[in-house]
Amino acid sequence: MRTSASREHDGPAGPPRSGSSASITSPIPSNNGPEIVRAVKAVEARGLVKRYESVTALNGVDLDVETGDFFGLFGPNGAGKTTLLRILTGQLAPSAGRASVLGIDPAKEPLKVKAAIGIVPEVESPPSYLTASEYLYFVGRVREVPRLQDAIDKWIAFFDLRGARGTICRDLSKGTRQKLMLAAAFLHAPSLLFLDEPFINLDPIYQRKVKDFLIEYRDAGGTVFMCSHLLEIAEKLCDRVAVIDGGRVIAEGSVAEVRRDERDLEAAFLRLVGERR
Repeated sequence: MRTSASREHDGPAGPPRSGSSASITSPIPSNNGPEIVRAVKAVEARGLVKRYESVTALNGVDLDVETGDFFGLFGPNGAGKTTLLRILTGQLAPSAGRASVLGIDPAKEPLKVKAAIGIVPEVESPPSYLTASEYLYFVGRVREVPRLQDAIDKWIAFFDLRGARGTICRDLSKGTRQKLMLAAAFLHAPSLLFLDEPFINLDPIYQRKVKDFLIEYRDAGGTVFMCSHLLEIAEKLCDRVAVIDGGRVIAEGSVAEVRRDERDLEAAFLRLVGERR
């Protein structure tokens, strides 16, 4: 059973969270918010192993993310976070173990998983030869977004990208490219978001806007799986977290359960990782 922890955030509260008794039937069909009924876990991993010749990046990872969770995964550099994300999003096959994302095996049906989720990679990477508007149009056509132009206009307005619409991506600043990658992930209103360092290169104004949006998205029934080194932000957003180190999950639970007697999540993280050094 999920254990919820009390949280507080610095953004306005969204609508009350949906109950957990329903079940997922499909990705969110509209751009008005997550229309979700619940059943399967959003993410499930059992015994995931990934080896690169003599290096073991993941070493028996077990993980559960319930539908409607705002889940945070934290770890030092080289802990296995990005490898795990790549397996869960169908970009990399595990050496052993199994995973399920929205009831889909990402190793067997990677395209189906990619169609159902939104992804923001750690390094922003829109195609350098497309303009910002062309990139969003391309993503929307691939994902068969209904009323595509309306969706594009919505996210261009949200991220204040009007002045960048006709600029090719290679000429955009790092912060603008990050906004564009976030807009592309949100464009088709998926029921599950995988975000790897989503706040990197964003100024405080857009960090706040994205935080507020993600809170509303989660409160309306969406699920967020986020990797971040910004533990102060993560503590205000996440209701469940896990710490990974050396390819193993060393702690998992509500924020309060993982924090235990420490003053904050950062102190708990330093204790957990430091005990293994």
